[in-house]
Amino acid sequence: MRVSVSWLREYVDLPAGLATGDLEQALVDLGIEVESAVDLAETVTGQLVVGEVREIEELTGFKKPIRFCRVDVGDANGTGEPQEIVCGARNFAPGDRVVVILPGGVLPGGFAIGARKTYGHNSAGMICSAKELGLGDDHSGIIVLGPDVTAKPGDDARPVVGLDDVVLDLEITPDRGYALSLRGLARELSHAFDVPLRDPALAPAPSGTETPAYPVEVRDTVGCDRFTARLVRGVDPNAPTPSWMQQRLVTAGIRSISLPVDITNYVMLELGQPMHAFDADRIAGPLVVRRAEPGEKLTTLDGVNRVLAAEDMVICDDTGPISLAAVMGGETSEVVAGTTNVLFEAAHWDPAMVGRTARRHKLFSEAAKRWERGVDPAVALVALERAVRLLTEHGGGTPSVEILDIDHVRPRTPISLPADLPTRRVGVEYPPARVVALLERVGCTVAQGADRLSEDPGAVGVASGAATALSVTPPTWRPDLTDPADLVEEVVRLDGYDRVPSVLPTAPPGRGLTPRQRRRRAVAGSLAERGYVEVLAHPFVSPELADLLGLPADDPRRPAVRLANPLSEEEPLLRTTLLGPLLGILKRNLGRGHRDLALYEIGAVFHPRVGAGSPPAMGVDRRPTDAEFAAADAVVPAQPVHVAVVLTGDLDPAGWWGAGRPAGWADAIEAARDVLAAAGIPDEWVEVRAAEYAPWHPGRCAELRVDGAVVGHAGELHPVVVAALELPRRTCAMELDLDALPAAPVTPAPTVSGFPPALIDVALVVDDSVPAEQVRRALEAGAGELLEDVRLFDVYSGAQLGAGRRSLAYKLTFRAPDRTLTVEEAVAARDAAVAVAAERVGATLRGA
Repeated sequence: MRVSVSWLREYVDLPAGLATGDLEQALVDLGIEVESAVDLAETVTGQLVVGEVREIEELTGFKKPIRFCRVDVGDANGTGEPQEIVCGARNFAPGDRVVVILPGGVLPGGFAIGARKTYGHNSAGMICSAKELGLGDDHSGIIVLGPDVTAKPGDDARPVVGLDDVVLDLEITPDRGYALSLRGLARELSHAFDVPLRDPALAPAPSGTETPAYPVEVRDTVGCDRFTARLVRGVDPNAPTPSWMQQRLVTAGIRSISLPVDITNYVMLELGQPMHAFDADRIAGPLVVRRAEPGEKLTTLDGVNRVLAAEDMVICDDTGPISLAAVMGGETSEVVAGTTNVLFEAAHWDPAMVGRTARRHKLFSEAAKRWERGVDPAVALVALERAVRLLTEHGGGTPSVEILDIDHVRPRTPISLPADLPTRRVGVEYPPARVVALLERVGCTVAQGADRLSEDPGAVGVASGAATALSVTPPTWRPDLTDPADLVEEVVRLDGYDRVPSVLPTAPPGRGLTPRQRRRRAVAGSLAERGYVEVLAHPFVSPELADLLGLPADDPRRPAVRLANPLSEEEPLLRTTLLGPLLGILKRNLGRGHRDLALYEIGAVFHPRVGAGSPPAMGVDRRPTDAEFAAADAVVPAQPVHVAVVLTGDLDPAGWWGAGRPAGWADAIEAARDVLAAAGIPDEWVEVRAAEYAPWHPGRCAELRVDGAVVGHAGELHPVVVAALELPRRTCAMELDLDALPAAPVTPAPTVSGFPPALIDVALVVDDSVPAEQVRRALEAGAGELLEDVRLFDVYSGAQLGAGRRSLAYKLTFRAPDRTLTVEEAVAARDAAVAVAAERVGATLRGA
């Protein structure tokens, strides 16, 4: 919200000579965010003068309309001759007075003005719009001064357009809707500087009459609990908006339209009450306020034909909806150039309804912004009287004696507040009388039973001291005050946030990262070092994902937790596996031109607790009991942390050195081994077996076991899954349950031998069905303590080995810690290893 300080001073006696920085700090201390506080006098340098347009020559032959103007700027240009200026705006005519910046001046943003030749004519200076002067966002035309402006050509234009003022640009939080008005801001500043407030809402206003100003029926008193209206007849349709009002609207970022419409916007800014002006002659029959019928249509003032929903509130006449209530009026009843009879409406609408309607139709008007944050229902008649007086003063006309006031507003419910609650919550001593005084400054009515507390702000222990229970009735303009915590916040805010000490808690002696944190970081670092790129996927999935991944009907990953308020109805479930969202990210990157991808994610999956029921209802008035916590935890889904990788394309890139190596199922298994090694799991605890597990290819899938327990799977994805997800052939993946891994054992320091190794290669022929891992384990078991390392380096199958047979070649490294091995010792160890392999898996030496 943008507002000028001079306007604020009409309602609050700010200190004379108040520095802009002090004003900004006062608002910040009250919890109002200040985007900027700009002294407009410093934003434009050079000669900014009033000019009167003498002649306009329309230039043709260009892509857009261009006008060559001669503007009288008095003696400001030193010659007394009209200034020649080229301008593209169309909203002015000869005789109009405008704002001109002469060569040498600088506009906001450092835009320097000079004299140059353009469109075939000399142009010296610029005729300015509100946006160019930094007064607002309207760039549709230049500023045309009204007839009430007495300045003559050549006079300084700064006081005329308000560039001698300070403009505040404020960001109002959703719970502080009352601050979206001059009335609300003035009240806040009166608190900050302890100065008198002249509340414009206290102005006298006539109440409703028995005979309504216009026949109106309100059918939904929940969506609209108050509706007031008054008619003004015989308005001069040509009456201009006074320049002072235009100036304030422009400063606030609102475009001037016509006198009746400008008045409704002005009153909205002043009192915080959005209003609407109808052309009474364009309304057919009585008005009805109701919910829309599904499918009804309304063309709003922005020219869009909108299809209405059943929750939308509308104002109708005999022709149907003529206004989308609280959001935007309709074209059929708007005030037009010939309007002479104006019907003003000031109502009170349900904030939740307005917020949903504005979002449904993407109509975030200034009125809707205020309604969804809360508007004072008690100010409607005052706003109506203010609008009628402004219209009759500046546009003539006769106001009707009849005033409509349909009032179904419920009184505010008192809130019970322990007087010592602010002290207990914040840790700062707030005596009960001080609490009462601060709440009454907000506008609350405070009582203790039938007795009021002392008004002495220094009194302590008044009326039962800390045990005093206060009955607090919030004012009508503060719908955000609904429970004791809100009142505590107001006490702290008005007393000063600076009084609340900033005390950091003493940190307990730390032990560094937990084992789980160290394991997670080690796993992430290991995968990153091997070229995998970490991604963070949304944990939300669609119900169709389980079918796309080919999960069997009885798979425990099929049941999923459904969110009560999902971000998207297409993905309302929480993931039970990392692969679905991770493969979605893979597909997205493939669509953007990437071909060689290795991605990983570490995150939680969510498994529902079947039959757990619903969590207990827990309020915010107290800490839940241990039993309530336990009951709630019993419903929370299990959330183990998994790690997953996906690979496609070349793992080793191609180049001048030769062809690349495509990623395969073995690389996914190796990634799993790397994860287990980084997690501190000894290699001898790990077992890799062939398995069938969706969504992997049944012939290229491995399950990984640690101490006999399955902790994950790796391999190539099933061709059906790859086709369903539109991924490249032979895409590979791995997923492990990190929480299922046992704690890493203490690793003893290795013994390093300085003696030379004995290297022996051995090729064993086994059946195709025998995993290479079993052969390796057999060799390790038979070789004994002298074996330092065993590594598979070749796999061969051919006709000479026989059908269903293959050769596995291993490199064995033998070394003794205290001596150089003899050939006989190394050969004996090799033979012992081969013998155990022959016994366990039926291996035979190739060529033997």
